[in-house]
Amino acid sequence: MLNYIWLSLIVIALVVGVGKDINDEVRNTYRNGTPLEVMFISSQVPSGTATRCEGQFYLTAKQFNDFYGTSSQLEEVKQPAVLSLLQNKTGNFIFACTEVTPVLWKDMAKSASGSDKLTGKVERIEFSDDHGWAKATIVMESIRFVKLKAITQAAIDFANIAVEIAIGLIGVMSLWLGLIKVAEEAGLVKVLTRLLAPITKRIFPDVPPDHPAIGAIIMNTAANMLGLSNAATPIGLKAMEELNKLNPKIGTATNAMVTFLAINTGGLILIPATAMAVRAAVGSTNIGIIIGTSIFAAGCATITGIIASKILQRLPKYKRELMDDTKKLEEINNG
Repeated sequence: MLNYIWLSLIVIALVVGVGKDINDEVRNTYRNGTPLEVMFISSQVPSGTATRCEGQFYLTAKQFNDFYGTSSQLEEVKQPAVLSLLQNKTGNFIFACTEVTPVLWKDMAKSASGSDKLTGKVERIEFSDDHGWAKATIVMESIRFVKLKAITQAAIDFANIAVEIAIGLIGVMSLWLGLIKVAEEAGLVKVLTRLLAPITKRIFPDVPPDHPAIGAIIMNTAANMLGLSNAATPIGLKAMEELNKLNPKIGTATNAMVTFLAINTGGLILIPATAMAVRAAVGSTNIGIIIGTSIFAAGCATITGIIASKILQRLPKYKRELMDDTKKLEEINNG
């Protein structure tokens, strides 16, 4: 089901992106092929057959808004640019986006041929007698499919992030799963399981007390309580894997899975180590002041999650489905 949801979201994003791009093309939002009159301020004087001039394009806010049909709150536009002019005073220009570049031009630059740079043609330029400024007519390079390119770039960026996260978890997962195995062989997990058996029996009545899932759940909860979120992740995955072995209907969460997810999401904590580290990094003078409020907030969230899962699993609809699945499993086993 989740795959269909993701597929639907991707299709919707593509449809919306293409629709907006078509709308931009019809309205000519980026004024492709339309000349723009600007002032070019430069101290350099053109000479020879080809000249490279550095200076600034200057427009008033009204000129910019009238040309693009926007209502941006600009005082004026001063964009550093480089011109490459021929003897007949035509040529090309290029400018890189800076802090003073209008947002519209920044968006255009993201889909332009250069990386965060806009290029175009200088159709005409007339320098004044003192050569301090010139009237220029420029045409920006054609910009199309801005939204579709943004969606494609976002997909690539997040794919890279997903790979980085996955690779980053390998070391942590190997370490903590190894520690769990050592704890199991040493009997530590069994000791903790016996000590917490009265609590786990009430919270997870469908899971046998000596099942490996209980040990993984306890270790996951302990890691979360110590604020070791990275360590809790692989242990939580292990707990879900063990709980799934007791699942009579693969693909549908059991009561135990839902309850464990509620506990895990509630983030029951005793020492918010990660948050304290962040506060220390930004120069907080009292990093431990959040301990009390973190315990209270996480405790309330966890208790609320457990109560909600217990109430919902008693509703006739879910209870009946669980009984039907259990009967099917028994029939298969007795087969």
